[in-house]
Amino acid sequence: MNESRLRRLRDRASGAATLINEGCKITGVITGNGDFLINGEIDGDCDVQGTITLAQNGLWRGTIKANAVIVSGHIEGDIVTSGSVEITASAKITGTVTGEAIAVAEGAIVDGVMQTTGQPAPTEFVEKRK
Repeated sequence: MNESRLRRLRDRASGAATLINEGCKITGVITGNGDFLINGEIDGDCDVQGTITLAQNGLWRGTIKANAVIVSGHIEGDIVTSGSVEITASAKITGTVTGEAIAVAEGAIVDGVMQTTGQPAPTEFVEKRK
């Protein structure tokens, strides 16, 4: 069995991500290749070939299009991925979430619609870290 398929996205991350730190605000469109770690505030959309990680203190207003998305912060807008979406316990999302697979931790708030484009049946996982 391919063990990497069972690992969470943030456990598989490799290489340095582009960091948008707390206290930083970006208004506009973000495009590019690679991974992005957002601790600050974004007002706008993105179309990224890579993973977007919105940290617990991060705020995003707009549409996120990426290969994969990890959400621990607050999103007011839609998420569209060709891969997986991980929504952690501290996340709050207002909008539509679309991805091949979507994992939602207990305590997360999603006010909107979640649509999977991949597997037909849900896969349950148990968080083993506290």
